[in-house]
Amino acid sequence: MKKPLKKRPTTKRPQPETLKLTIDSLDNAGIGLAPYENKIALVQGAFPGETVIAEVEHVGRTHIFTNLRRVLRNSPQRTTLNSCKVEHDCLGCPLISMKYADQLLFKQQRVAEALLQQGLLEEVQVLPVLPSDPTFGYRASAKLVFSRNREKVLIGLYKRGSHEVIDCPECPVHHPLINKIAAVVRNEVQNLNISIYRSQQQRGLLRHLLIRVSPFSGKALVTFVCNFRDLQQLPKLAKRLVRKVPEVIGVHQNINSSSGNVIMGEKTLKLLGFPDLIERIGDIRLRIAPEAFFQINTVQAARIYALVRKWANLSKQDAVIDLYCGIGGIALHLAKDAGQVEGIESVAEAVRNAAENSRLNDLHNCRFYAGDAAEELQKRSGGKPPSLVTLNPPRKGCSEELLQTLCQLRPKQIIYVSCDPDSLANDLKVLTSNGYRIKQLQPVDMFPQTAHIETVVQLVL
Repeated sequence: MKKPLKKRPTTKRPQPETLKLTIDSLDNAGIGLAPYENKIALVQGAFPGETVIAEVEHVGRTHIFTNLRRVLRNSPQRTTLNSCKVEHDCLGCPLISMKYADQLLFKQQRVAEALLQQGLLEEVQVLPVLPSDPTFGYRASAKLVFSRNREKVLIGLYKRGSHEVIDCPECPVHHPLINKIAAVVRNEVQNLNISIYRSQQQRGLLRHLLIRVSPFSGKALVTFVCNFRDLQQLPKLAKRLVRKVPEVIGVHQNINSSSGNVIMGEKTLKLLGFPDLIERIGDIRLRIAPEAFFQINTVQAARIYALVRKWANLSKQDAVIDLYCGIGGIALHLAKDAGQVEGIESVAEAVRNAAENSRLNDLHNCRFYAGDAAEELQKRSGGKPPSLVTLNPPRKGCSEELLQTLCQLRPKQIIYVSCDPDSLANDLKVLTSNGYRIKQLQPVDMFPQTAHIETVVQLVL
């Protein structure tokens, strides 16, 4: 008689540890913080006053990184209007479940706290944040990632803190035309069986999908960032895309063969259509190339430019230097009132766009120069100081060299447009220590559903 076969023991996968936490505050990125056994637990999507169940992802020396699983007690700040289906996977919009009025209050306090850290809060009133309208569908540009899950093509965003791509077919903060274009590209890449770049092997064609939309005209520019040059499959893809989405007026291919995290390479080729996109901000028309940086919320960009122009209060006797001028958005608005405007920008392609935009708007009192902001400003430090210098630096703020040169140049007023409260406060500390006074400060919400906040500051001697 045969002995019955013994069943192999089954090994159950260990269940992830969960914690019951009470959120007491938000950090600067809008992530919920909860004290737990002498550490701080981070829970994105949870708000002050809430009791939640969170799954432990990683335990560090001082912090516990978790994923929100359930809210046991809701905060009055929580909204039921959130329509994002991948909120807890994507993690790109930490405030998307917070009521918009509470988002604005959080951002106003964020600016105030940064100023307080530098001892500047007593010198200026932080006005209520200028709200965005709309609060969804406002992003006019997107940098999306190509990936594959088995045979399925994914087009989306990296999950925060990882290289996992989260497919985002209906992103609520993207302009609807961006979602429409991404959906068609996703299907056509699948149908044409075009290869997707794999970073470990450094093989495959498609890396990123860049989409820029003009809310004014309803047109779009599309750029495929590729691992190598391709003139076989991509022209087919471009023709199919334009046929199915006629709002796309230009399709480009950018070649990036590097193994790093830089999105775009140095060479961009036009596959079909127009080389640039025409946008209108206020009463200024702007020609935007695929490589050029431009604000993603065009409604709020128009409000910032109008505010800068109002505060500047220029006449034809005034000269202006616009640092980090990009494609000329601020400079061209000021050129309508000033006698002369010089724009300085490190990206040569943006400088080309800025010069074209001055001609497009029949503004002949503008000159644009490619170069490092500090070096170009140093060249002008020996002459008569301009009436106004405007600053719109990247997130890290201005270099110490630039700030010192600016203080030596001593323009009558400085208008600083910042995208980071901490670097802004650091730079304001230097400027106020060298004789400047903060006259006005206005936060502007450029990025609803996120913790980012723009701030416009006027300084005078």
